[in-house]
Amino acid sequence: MNGTALFNTVPQNDYLTLFPSGAPDYEKVVRVLDFKKKDVARASNIAIHSVRYDPPRMPKELQDRLTEWAMAMAKVAEYFHDGQKTVLWFRAPNPLLGNISPREMIRIGRFKKLYSFIMTALAENEPPRR
Repeated sequence: MNGTALFNTVPQNDYLTLFPSGAPDYEKVVRVLDFKKKDVARASNIAIHSVRYDPPRMPKELQDRLTEWAMAMAKVAEYFHDGQKTVLWFRAPNPLLGNISPREMIRIGRFKKLYSFIMTALAENEPPRR
């Protein structure tokens, strides 16, 4: 692993404004994905009655999941340099994901597979370093 690959997991830009003050805007992450409370519960493996977005009362596991989703979304947005294209990418069925959308991958609890797919695709489409 080269030195730059070590830091490739953190987005440098925030095209979707998911991190307005440095911390994730959890409600916006959910809105961009167009998830209902039951979708968030299923995707994060959290009881539906525990799904809330105010950090003092929010389960740590949910904070972690929403932060991971936000970072993945921000990485895809860096590739497109466009928030709208990013949202469209997350909602469109993808033949490389078995014709399901990245949004659906998250919803059914397959985020780790999706994240691996995203990071591999970004690495393969990165301009060569000199």
